[in-house]
Amino acid sequence: MIRNIFLTFIPLFVAVDAFGVLPIFVGLTEGLSAKEKNRIVIQSIWTASVVAVVFILVGKLIFKFLGITIYDFMIAGGAILFCISITDIINPTQKRRIPTDDLGSVPLGIPLIVGPAVLTTSLVLESRYGLLATIISILLNILIAAMVFRQSGGLIKFLGDAGSKALSKVMSLLLAAIAVMLIRHGIPGFLQQ
Repeated sequence: MIRNIFLTFIPLFVAVDAFGVLPIFVGLTEGLSAKEKNRIVIQSIWTASVVAVVFILVGKLIFKFLGITIYDFMIAGGAILFCISITDIINPTQKRRIPTDDLGSVPLGIPLIVGPAVLTTSLVLESRYGLLATIISILLNILIAAMVFRQSGGLIKFLGDAGSKALSKVMSLLLAAIAVMLIRHGIPGFLQQ
């Protein structure tokens, strides 16, 4: 069980990319009080957790209803992840939104913490390593994202602007590699159907 949690934790850590989202979080919450930031962090982790767990639990039922196989999802998800990672590498600037009451839900909870990368990766990992290991790993990664956001001021000072951008690029590159792996594993299964 611990081995499965570890094997699901690492790809989900890359997919959640808390350190890559950190500069966006700082930009979106700039000028807000510590209390407002804390409310946004709590809202974002609740939203991300509920969406991720519900998707893991009912995603396969939705696929069955629509006639989609896990291999179809691996290929499509890998292609989307690859596009997201390339976009992040080539054009890292993010459009900023003015803070609102639902900032923690959208865009922080979804799609920044739990977006296509996390949903695709979690569904594939669940089929390989089991439901419990995947849910534990996704919740641990969401908690890590919450801790990173809560310590945002100190982390940005420590990493600096250049360090934060470099870390984001490395995470995007790892995400591209995971995307290629998903496609590589999806194609043989798709061809054998």
